[in-house]
Amino acid sequence: MAKRIEAFPLVLTAVAAAVAALPARAQDGAEAAPAAPYTVPRTSWGHPDLQGVWDYRTITPLERRPELGDRELYTDEEIAQLEGRATRRMEQPPDLSGPANLVHAEYLTDPGRRVDESRRTSLIIDPPNGRMPPLTPAAEARQAASRAAAGPPRPGGRADSYTDRPLLERCITRGAAGAPMPTLYNNNIRITQGPNHVAIVHEMVHETRIVPLDGSPFGNVRTYMGESRGRWEGDTLVVETRNFNGKAPYRGAGENLTVVERYTRIAPDKVAFQVTFDDATQWTQPWTAAYTMNTAEGELYEYACHEGNYGLRNILENARDEERKAAEAAR
Repeated sequence: MAKRIEAFPLVLTAVAAAVAALPARAQDGAEAAPAAPYTVPRTSWGHPDLQGVWDYRTITPLERRPELGDRELYTDEEIAQLEGRATRRMEQPPDLSGPANLVHAEYLTDPGRRVDESRRTSLIIDPPNGRMPPLTPAAEARQAASRAAAGPPRPGGRADSYTDRPLLERCITRGAAGAPMPTLYNNNIRITQGPNHVAIVHEMVHETRIVPLDGSPFGNVRTYMGESRGRWEGDTLVVETRNFNGKAPYRGAGENLTVVERYTRIAPDKVAFQVTFDDATQWTQPWTAAYTMNTAEGELYEYACHEGNYGLRNILENARDEERKAAEAAR
């Protein structure tokens, strides 16, 4: 935020100089030349070059807060408040006075400190209200059945068996339908290109998608991350993903989900990203989100998730300990 504040006097000075120069320009007929459009770099084989490590951290929420109504953009004051609050939260010393109740302490996460440069009040751009579309009746029924099967709520969730724990916690897959959606940390991807394929490496759970560009049809093998096919539409890489196995649903959507991602380089250090999720068995309409990726600082290293794989053991041991204490208290 300091960079914005420091730059403000310079902006005013530049504007004043431009206004003062207007009469002279009118007299000699000279006009300021428009900024040259950005030219997307090309690979040696002629495709738009998207290669690099891209950072998609942002504190812009997926959904617009209800109290904002139909307002699409944040004000300067709101952005300052949101970014200031995020900075204070990240820099606040941890409270070590009591037992840890969370898997991830806030000071160990890295969701970002900046509102997306679009200034939008939500990542969702369609529906226009910036919110998820309603669930279908069938999806509502599945949701109710899932809650009933989970039993009474408990801190941390059910832990009768390792199968009760989510796949991300078990470091099998993040899911998220393959799309790079902002989360608590590990908000980076690496894009590597070849003439016939694009590889997208996700820092979270270090998953890699190999995307063919040869026009080959979708197969019939279902996987956690689905099956992707890519194509170029002008300077935009379009990646369509289907054939999810449904074992790592994204917001309830599983086997019937189709995801379409669009990557467009708009500056040397920026990629515009847009993604549409469509599952007619889950939502009453498709929905679309968008944000800007920025060049990441540094390299992309392997995310080891939980080294030694002791996290799951500890979760199950603590759950059994809670059960023993509850049984003793009931005697």
